[in-house]
Amino acid sequence: MIGNVIFPEIVNLIEIRDFATLKSVLDDLLPQDIADLLSDIPTPNEQAVVFRLVPKDAATEIFEYLDTDIQLNLLKALGNEEVSAILNDMSADDRTTLLEEVPASVAKEILLKLSPDERKIAKTLLGYPEESIGRLMTPDYVAVRSDWTVSQVLDHLRDVGKKSETLDMIYVVNSKGILIDDIQIKEFLFAPLHSTVEELMDGNYIYLYVYDDQEKAVDTFQRYGLPAIPVTDNSGILIGIVTHDDVINVAQEEATEDFQKFGAVEALDEPYAETPLLEMIKKRAGWLSVLFLGETATAAAMAFYEHAIAKAVVLTLFIPLIISSGGNSGSQASTLVIRALSLGEITLKEWWFVMKREIISGFLLGFILALLGFIKIYISEASTGAYGEHWALIGLTLGTTLIGVVMWGTVVGSMLPFILKRLGFDPATSSAPFVATLVDVTGLIIYFTFASLLLTGTLL
Repeated sequence: MIGNVIFPEIVNLIEIRDFATLKSVLDDLLPQDIADLLSDIPTPNEQAVVFRLVPKDAATEIFEYLDTDIQLNLLKALGNEEVSAILNDMSADDRTTLLEEVPASVAKEILLKLSPDERKIAKTLLGYPEESIGRLMTPDYVAVRSDWTVSQVLDHLRDVGKKSETLDMIYVVNSKGILIDDIQIKEFLFAPLHSTVEELMDGNYIYLYVYDDQEKAVDTFQRYGLPAIPVTDNSGILIGIVTHDDVINVAQEEATEDFQKFGAVEALDEPYAETPLLEMIKKRAGWLSVLFLGETATAAAMAFYEHAIAKAVVLTLFIPLIISSGGNSGSQASTLVIRALSLGEITLKEWWFVMKREIISGFLLGFILALLGFIKIYISEASTGAYGEHWALIGLTLGTTLIGVVMWGTVVGSMLPFILKRLGFDPATSSAPFVATLVDVTGLIIYFTFASLLLTGTLL
């Protein structure tokens, strides 16, 4: 909101070249607001003009808040010394994110502008697999020894704390660098200066393995609500930490990817507005083709029952209703189960609990729809005589079909995510359109099976 109010003033100051006033305005803004302003400025040159006027002590933080394309614009527009200062001052995890997203040639140039120590850190983090905790962590943390006094810890914090990503948690390591505990900073602030770190330890701590998937970090933060979590190698040696702000970004990306997959679209690599049209078509065409081929099975099922349809055309009136009811119930169940799996509310071991729950839910939901369907047929027959003397059998056929189709839809929708996750696939792949297409075909089979059983000798 601040950016929307001040943006016209910023544009005007740039146009009249009143840089003294512009600098004064920027001095009063938070880094996040300045980053928003830079994002709204249309040309790279003007972005660079504004960026050069921001407070020097906030320049790196502002840079870290910017999208990658704007960061690249600034790197091209700024001088070598300015670029080197920013890149070397960036937190290691944010710099890794930048290096991941830029072309290889640009990443190489960025690495050359880093100091030997920062270049070594950058290469180490980039050496971990994509989507691993190693790509997410930062080596900027504070570690202490168990035999130190509180006074020594506080002195150490004054010496190195400024470089740490966060000071909320202090990590305790042994002589080999192996993590043995973590302690909140407040414990040191209120403890007697002569007491030792060991006296404050409880041996109860949470950690992540450097090769763990980033989704595990999201789950761990959601479960324990910590400001930061330590990261170790396979020997237990502390090599970095992951902070909650980085995990929030991962959670947003994962949620966006799952949402896109659930809509039967391959996950986009870039924001919607920045994705090329041909790339967008490529991402959507595959699933759309699969769904189209799936629906041809629906057409084949209708062709198989063509003789029954020819005898009782009235049956075709309820096909859209039955198909949509089964698909909708399946989509509901799939959505609920996928979300529960992603939040850790249920596990693969609980599939039978979910199936029993969905069978009961499906029956009750189907019964509600069956009752509504029968009442609809009764009212139509009473008012218009649309269904003839066998209206009750038609209503019974529709009702039993709805119960069967909705039960089947909920079972398919709820179990498919379990099956996919058990096979190592993303449960979100069991998208609503996919479940609906699968239930369409089986819904027709259920419908005409009940019709054959209940209407043979009358309408059939």
